Amino acid sequence: MEKSSRRQQLAFSLLFGLWLPFCLTQTTPSNAATPTPTPTPTPSLSPQPQTERLKVRLTGYPRKHNEGRVELFYKGEWGTICDDDFSISNANVLCRQLGFVSATGWTHSAKYGKGLGKIWLDNVLCNGGEKSIEFCKSRGWGNSDCTHDEDAGVVCKDERIPGFVDPNVIDAQVDENKVEEVRLRPVVAMTRKKVPITEGVVEVKYKDGWVQVCDVGWTIKNTRVVCGMLGFPHERKVNKNFYRHYLERQKNNFHIHSVACTGTEIHLAACPLEFNKPNSTASCAGGMPAVVSCMPGPLFMQNSGLKKKTKTSKNVRLKGGARLGEGRVEVLRGNEWGTICDDRWSLLSASVVCRELGFGSAKEALTGARMGQGMGPIYMNEVKCLGTERSIWNCPFKNITSEDCKHTEDAAVRCNIPHMGLENSIRLTGGRTRYEGRVEVLSLDSNGTESWGLICGQNWTTKEAMVACRQLGLGYANQGLQETWYWDSSNVTEMVMSGVKCAGSEMSLQHCQQHKTVSCQKAAAKFAAGVICSETASDLVLNAPLVQQTVYIEDRPLHMLYCAAEEDCLSKTAAQANWPYGHRRLLRFSSQIHNIGRADFKPKAGRHSWVWHACHGHYHSMDVFTHYDLLNANGTKVAEGHKASFCLEDSDCEEGVSKRYECANFGEQGITVGCWDLYRHDIDCQWIDITDVKPGNYIMQIVINPNYEVAESDFTNNAMKCNCKYDGNRIWFHNCHIGDAFSEEAERRFEKYPGQNNQIS
Repeated sequence: MEKSSRRQQLAFSLLFGLWLPFCLTQTTPSNAATPTPTPTPTPSLSPQPQTERLKVRLTGYPRKHNEGRVELFYKGEWGTICDDDFSISNANVLCRQLGFVSATGWTHSAKYGKGLGKIWLDNVLCNGGEKSIEFCKSRGWGNSDCTHDEDAGVVCKDERIPGFVDPNVIDAQVDENKVEEVRLRPVVAMTRKKVPITEGVVEVKYKDGWVQVCDVGWTIKNTRVVCGMLGFPHERKVNKNFYRHYLERQKNNFHIHSVACTGTEIHLAACPLEFNKPNSTASCAGGMPAVVSCMPGPLFMQNSGLKKKTKTSKNVRLKGGARLGEGRVEVLRGNEWGTICDDRWSLLSASVVCRELGFGSAKEALTGARMGQGMGPIYMNEVKCLGTERSIWNCPFKNITSEDCKHTEDAAVRCNIPHMGLENSIRLTGGRTRYEGRVEVLSLDSNGTESWGLICGQNWTTKEAMVACRQLGLGYANQGLQETWYWDSSNVTEMVMSGVKCAGSEMSLQHCQQHKTVSCQKAAAKFAAGVICSETASDLVLNAPLVQQTVYIEDRPLHMLYCAAEEDCLSKTAAQANWPYGHRRLLRFSSQIHNIGRADFKPKAGRHSWVWHACHGHYHSMDVFTHYDLLNANGTKVAEGHKASFCLEDSDCEEGVSKRYECANFGEQGITVGCWDLYRHDIDCQWIDITDVKPGNYIMQIVINPNYEVAESDFTNNAMKCNCKYDGNRIWFHNCHIGDAFSEEAERRFEKYPGQNNQIS
């Protein structure tokens, strides 16, 4: 309290000192008879300048180091700027404060995501020459009528001001008591080194070394916080006597002598801490270095028996994330998965989700559908967890209507996960950026010597590339490459891994299936596997209700199907038909494919390799874009259709999103984020030929991007299924839904449906 009072007095003195000369200079001319009173400046025109240098930072997502949402540090709290009246002049002032020479642009409407906390400034008006944003006119600090939907951002020219020193870096250097890195040091004499390290002495990074924390007054709540930030959901009691004898003989340097966490903090630095005085030799009287033991989540357990006993929640999951422990939060109510609206979404609520799923506390609570948009219902709004709940369902929340929230506001999390060191056994070489290159893995030879080797490119697909990019921490797989001769930049030539086959969800390539012996027919190094990774990816989903609403049967004359036959859009028996007489029975429906991801969906093949189809007068950019299948009770296809990507384009878009792709005149093909490609029911090949199908109950299945040719953030929502009843004359679809939208129990019941009264022989 004394320090705070002194700061206030000092601030008042400085402000008074600045104000007094200003008042004295406002004197009347010497020839004036009587002095006129000096008008008081209107405080609403400009924020009162701080006595300290104002801190400014760029944050939000997606962003680069020279662009992002603008945040200001005022009165001990970070806050944003409203975009009302924002201009390039404002951006120039801010960019110079950040150490860049100038601004190239600015953004509105929370392009980089919505901030949290205060909106510090509104209606900011700079002339462009001010040294700091605080000297520009505005409504004053904290006086705003905006919401975080209006947070402003800037794009700075990527050129630094010569000699600029970032004040945030200086502050970090001056504040020696800032706790950032924390680790557990296992007692080597007692334990074998295993990954992850779940038990050991708590140490914090200090200057160039590591120091200890005194355990006098240490509680299980402190342990919970340490375990959470290190990626573990639960804490365990530790036998102090087991460690005491060993630690008493060690030289300890106690930097922190008191910790008082409540147990809900996401980092030790957020707890009340008392530090030993600088250069003090104070010991930890009556105590020893704090020792912590944590319980890992099932994914990180070494003991397979313990894994079976420890189960994570079946009512919560993460979707759409590239890395382990991150994704859009989805919750199960009844038999259907839904999302959470990001209103009041906090680190406390995010941490409950993370721990429930077997991870540590939350690193970030993400808003604005940063991990892509979900489908279906939005179940929760304004979730207010205390941080101690066992499940997100135990937290207070509001039920919402469709007017309250949209999927553009889906909440997501990034959880703390244990350090596994998986990124140390893989690297990329030869690429133009760190996101691409030839994949090299660390291996042991017969003598136990470590060396780098290549992976055989045969059968290397997007799924394997997904795992490699995840292991490297580089996001999503944009492409998996089977030839990398143009990236041959190292002397590594030996193939050490082949026959790699991944499901796509593994933590590392070492967890995938592979040949025990390396057998690569194309042994030359140019056929080594490579990847191109990306921080963002597209995500395609089908509009399931539209399929259900538009389905019908058409008996189409053969003389109108020559073009379709040429495109292989009819069943095999059509070849034996008496052309041009007779007809084919077609199951027709509309297909609307949305891109709800964070990157445009574009064909893998370049324009030079697109194939012209004269019959329909368009180019094919992908061999097969969708599969249409009619399945019987045991999953066997009774009829199928396939859809070549004859025209990937933006048919329509959400409000505020512009179309980018159209096929006319050999145009660019793709689907923009926030847009959809509509294949109407009356377009050629938008059908399944069911001429040979007998009446009965079936499952209709549509799969987009079936061969994983193009990268997506989530492949589990690429399939759509419907119950189908066909009586020989009419057809009914019901229960159409995106794959992975229902619970496992509901999905099992769904699969059983076709077996009832099925008349197919």
